[in-house]
Amino acid sequence: MKKILMVLTNASKIDDEHETGLWLSEFAEPYEEFKNQGYGVDVASLKGGRIPLDPNSLEDGDLVEKWKGVTKELDQTLVLSQLNMEEYVGIFLPGGHGTMFDLPDSPELKSALAHFADNNKAIGAVCHGPAGFVGTKLSNGKWLVEGKNMTGFTNEEEQQTGLDSLMPFLLESREQGAKFEKSEPWSDYVITDGKFVTGQNPQSSQSTAEAFIKALS
Repeated sequence: MKKILMVLTNASKIDDEHETGLWLSEFAEPYEEFKNQGYGVDVASLKGGRIPLDPNSLEDGDLVEKWKGVTKELDQTLVLSQLNMEEYVGIFLPGGHGTMFDLPDSPELKSALAHFADNNKAIGAVCHGPAGFVGTKLSNGKWLVEGKNMTGFTNEEEQQTGLDSLMPFLLESREQGAKFEKSEPWSDYVITDGKFVTGQNPQSSQSTAEAFIKALS
């Protein structure tokens, strides 16, 4: 069975007043789509173990109940550095504000992403997930996102959350040679550039997963 690697944040706080973590739907919708399409899915994080969930992503009790089986995958995630990237056909990064605080500084994630890019494997991310791309260089010395058409959580959306001043950077502004595209705030929007697939926000999670599956094939 072909396998996809999903890499999640371990960060649980923005500051002392704001809890954060993984945005549940950005994990659950792609995870279910990948499984439904016949792929194996390994769920990893930088530290392994239990994944914190952004409290704001749990407000729809019906969805939380629906995804109860999926969230069991978040109780004991694998440690990214202990995995063999050769085993996976694609890597996918869900968002949540937590990603802004731990993914950009991870040498293990940078190494993993470089492997997927250098071997022309699928790379996907949604919402704040592209924070994991920041600072990643390929074996040829170029930025991972250089020349790529991509999207992610926009500056306008970040401002509307009221958290923009608390972020270490804004995704849209961290270009590194990427061609950032966007749609209206909170609209379902996905960009596919070869095997590089990105979605703008939580509303784009399902569409991003579907586009990622197409990129794999």
